[in-house]
Amino acid sequence: MPLRRLTPFVVAVVLALTSPPVPAQDAPVAPEPRGDRDSADRDAAQRDSAQSESGIPLDEIRRYVTVYSAVKAAYVEPVDDEQLMEAAIRGLLLDLDPHSAYLEGDDAEDFEEQARGNYDGIGVEIFRQPDGTLRVIAPIDGTPAARAGIKAGDLIVEIDGRRLTPGDDDSSAPLRGEPGTEVELTIVREGRDEPLELSVERQTIRIASVRGRMLEPGYGYIRISAFQADTAADFERQLAELNEQAGGRLRGLVLDLRSNPGGLLTAAVQIADALLEDGRIVSTRGRIAVSDAMFSATPGDRLHGAPVVVLVDAGSASASEVLAGALSDNDRARVVGSRTFGKGSVQTLLPLDNGDSVKLTTARYYTPSGKSIQALGIVPDVVLHASEDAENGGVAPYSEADLPGHLSGDGEDQPGINAGDVLEGESYIAAALAELKKQVAANAPPASKG
Repeated sequence: MPLRRLTPFVVAVVLALTSPPVPAQDAPVAPEPRGDRDSADRDAAQRDSAQSESGIPLDEIRRYVTVYSAVKAAYVEPVDDEQLMEAAIRGLLLDLDPHSAYLEGDDAEDFEEQARGNYDGIGVEIFRQPDGTLRVIAPIDGTPAARAGIKAGDLIVEIDGRRLTPGDDDSSAPLRGEPGTEVELTIVREGRDEPLELSVERQTIRIASVRGRMLEPGYGYIRISAFQADTAADFERQLAELNEQAGGRLRGLVLDLRSNPGGLLTAAVQIADALLEDGRIVSTRGRIAVSDAMFSATPGDRLHGAPVVVLVDAGSASASEVLAGALSDNDRARVVGSRTFGKGSVQTLLPLDNGDSVKLTTARYYTPSGKSIQALGIVPDVVLHASEDAENGGVAPYSEADLPGHLSGDGEDQPGINAGDVLEGESYIAAALAELKKQVAANAPPASKG
C-alpha cells in the first residue's frame, strides 16, 4: 500500500496529543525551586535505572501510547479500548515465527481438544499465513478433509464465500462447527489454474491415530497419523498384537509417518522409548532454563532389537521428525522416503487471566546427535521419489523454510536442501518393506558350514 502524506489536520491532532501544554504568555510560570529540580532529576534517574534492570523499552512504550491515543482520538470511526488492545497483542506476535499466535478462549480450547484427538470439525492440520489464508500441513487420515480430497500444501482462501484476511483470528475456528453442518471451502492448489470449490461436512473427529497390520508373515506395519495423548499407549497395544500374530516376535517393522503433522512431543518420546534400549531421544533448547529439556530412553525394547524402517515424506513434521531423528541417530532404524517438513520448534500454551492464551515458540528441537531439525528436516537414508503421474509431480509446494518469518536453520540455504516429495499410495510401503528385508538379511547369523 502506498504511503500517504500527513495532512495538516492529522499533524495538528498528533501534535495536540503529544506536545506538552504551552503556558500563555501573560501567565509566566514561576521558576521551579532547586530542591524540586533535584527531586525530578532523581526520579528520572530512577526511571532510567528501572528500565535498564527490567529491559522494558520505556521510549517504545511511550511511542505506543502516542499512537494508541491518536487512533482513539482521530480515527474516522470510534474504536473501543478492548478492540485496540487485542489488535496490539496480535500485532506483537504477528512478526514472530508463523507458529506463534494469540488464541481466544474457544480457540485455545480447540487447540487442546485437537491434541486429545476429539473435536468437531473437518480434520485438517493448518496454520495461518500473514495474509489470513490457511495453509494445509496435512489432512488427517479417515477424516472429512481427507475424504474430500484436501491435500498437504493446499491453500484455503475462502470459507463459506468469505475471503480470509489478516484481521481474522489465527485459528481453525471457521472450520469447526456442529457435526452434520457443511462448510464451503475455496482452495488454491499448486499446478491448477482455477481454484477448487469443496463442500465438506463437519463431524466429530475421533482420531484413531494408530493402526497396523501384517504385511507378510513376520513383518509388521504400523501407521501413525498424529501424536495425541493416547497415541503411545495405542502404539504399544498395536505392537503387542503384531508380535503375537508373528508367533511371539516380529522379524521387522515398517513405521509409517508420512503426512503426519506432529502433535504432542511426549507421545513421540514415549514411542521412541518403546523401541530403544538406551540412548538420548531428543533435547530442547530455548532462551530460558524452563525451555531446556533432555529426554532419554529407559531399558526395554518392545521389538527385542528387530529391525525398523521409518517411512517419511514432505508432510512429516514436528513430532514425526523427532521420532524419526531419534531412531536414526541411535542406529535403531533406517529412514526411507523423502526429506521431511522441517518444523523443529516447540510451542508452549501460556494461559492468560481472561481465558485466552498465547501460543508461543519457546525452544528448538535437537536430535540425539545435536542436529537441529528446524527448516532442514530429516534426510532419509534411502530417498524415494513421487511417481511421474502424481499431482504437481509429487513435489511439496512448501516446507518450513518457505514460510514467512520462519526460524532460521543451519545450512538451510544450501541448494536443494529443502526439496521434498509427498509420497502417497501403497507402493512406498512395498519399497519400505523391501528395505526392511535387506536389514533383516544383514542381521541374520551366518549359515553354519557342514
